[in-house]
Amino acid sequence: MVFKKRDVAVVGIGSTSFGEHWGVGLGELVAKAGFEAAEDAGIRGKDIEAVIVGNMSGGRFVGQEHVAALMTDFLGLNPTPAFRVEAACASGGVALREGYMAVASGFYDLVAVGGVEKMTDVYGTGAVTALAGAMDFGWEAYFGTTFPGIYALIARRYIHEYDLSRTQLAKVAVKNHYHGSLNPLAHFRNRIKVEDVLNSRLIADPLRLFDCSPISDGAACVLLAPAEEARKYTDTPVIIEASCQASGTLSLFMRKDICVIDATKKAADLAFNETGLSRKDIDVIEVHDCFTIAEILALEDLGFVKKGEGGKLYDEGQTYVDGDLPVNTDGGLKAAGHPVGATGIKQIVELVKQLRGEAENGRQVKNAEIGLAHNLGGSGATVVVSILRRGD
Repeated sequence: MVFKKRDVAVVGIGSTSFGEHWGVGLGELVAKAGFEAAEDAGIRGKDIEAVIVGNMSGGRFVGQEHVAALMTDFLGLNPTPAFRVEAACASGGVALREGYMAVASGFYDLVAVGGVEKMTDVYGTGAVTALAGAMDFGWEAYFGTTFPGIYALIARRYIHEYDLSRTQLAKVAVKNHYHGSLNPLAHFRNRIKVEDVLNSRLIADPLRLFDCSPISDGAACVLLAPAEEARKYTDTPVIIEASCQASGTLSLFMRKDICVIDATKKAADLAFNETGLSRKDIDVIEVHDCFTIAEILALEDLGFVKKGEGGKLYDEGQTYVDGDLPVNTDGGLKAAGHPVGATGIKQIVELVKQLRGEAENGRQVKNAEIGLAHNLGGSGATVVVSILRRGD
């Protein structure tokens, strides 16, 4: 279906820190991020016409369903309509796309899009069970498979096919911890070395503890408005040039090649075709690095490097903030944290900071004008790729 769509801008951003937030609930987390975004845009709550929140499993983690209604309560936005979006770890990215379409269609003029998850209130086994709902439960989780196990299978096959070294894989984590050390909101702000990764506890061969993103609490929020009205709210609007979604198989065993995330390739092609941009036009990238191997797959499947050559980027230092291809300048999921429903929105918050020139502590990408966010659900069943541009 073809319709005349409006250009959409991000006009306000807010985020909590990611980590362990004891004594704080879902409502308080999203309220902090939402009020910060409203202050950033200089608006009052009553100006917001709709609220969309990404949340994977409030029921499993804290016993709270009906999350959208909870958000409007804590934000003081009743009777504003509110919607919850669930797409596993891509819940935030899909929520952004829904908000983008709501404004682009002309149905709403100011939409708050948030993401929130509180994961640390359950024991580790409880978190594993909740997260298992993002895979094919009947054919994978039921038989004991976990997400570290899924990505370990991918990593093992990739190493066999493309001769990736264990040191190259470790360098993904080292780079993300370096960026996380510069991010005041990151779950982990400690720098690590390759030997720290290689000597960390084995989780699922070949993945070790430092190859895995943490269990985190947190929330993030962005405000969306028509680009033509964006300067009512901000001097530096950031335009959403594209927000594209694709689906893949839920089960790993259904794929022709487990070293390729077909949904990433499709969503990326849609986004680049829609914008007319090339990969060389992208200045900064946020990808879904739930595990170190996932970051390498993402960069290859997005088209920034040929399949099998992703590891070389880390030997050459290209993915650092001052490199030719800055990736996860906030620390990514690995160091910034991964409260699953919030992750896709957190990525947009980071890109907006970069494109405004507001990234803190020496992690600003020089002259950044165009950024890309890649948010993935499960092991690749849902993918959203969004491209943002500084709107001078």
